[in-house]
Amino acid sequence: MNSFIINNTEYSIRLFDVQNDSVEELTDLLHRAYKPLADKGLNFIATHQSVEYTRNYFRKGECYILVNPENKICGTIFYYLQTFHDAPEIFKDNDTVLFGKFAVEPSLQKAGIGSKLMDFTESIAKSRGKKQMVLDTSENAGHLIKYYEKRGYKYIHHWQWPDVNYTSVVMLKQL
Repeated sequence: MNSFIINNTEYSIRLFDVQNDSVEELTDLLHRAYKPLADKGLNFIATHQSVEYTRNYFRKGECYILVNPENKICGTIFYYLQTFHDAPEIFKDNDTVLFGKFAVEPSLQKAGIGSKLMDFTESIAKSRGKKQMVLDTSENAGHLIKYYEKRGYKYIHHWQWPDVNYTSVVMLKQL
């Protein structure tokens, strides 16, 4: 477990526990955090995914959550252990790890929580011998692209997923 203090509150990052943590709470967080993107007309899966979809997602990797002292989920990031068959080739590279389903409680955004989650995930990737991390986001989500660029991610190409209404940019960071 990784703990730190932001604004006089101690937060911890840990693996989501499918037996004891609430999939409903996690799904609701994703919906709230991605709502501004939905309001822009961007159909990210996380804007509307069902609880069952969230539950099934755990088979693809590791879901890390950031919790407050009351054990409320305030942030999440997903570390993929397997990718999608129709994904860009870079997602399938053995030296590369994909992350996604990255969300922070809207009232806590811009407080450094997202950076802590990203630092944590990048650290895990390095400890497992990964050489680079990859992500994708909508080409219309300029604020997210800028955030990732500030963290060292660089555009490599566009990608069109079949289940969304936007073109994605694929971004890569050397670890």
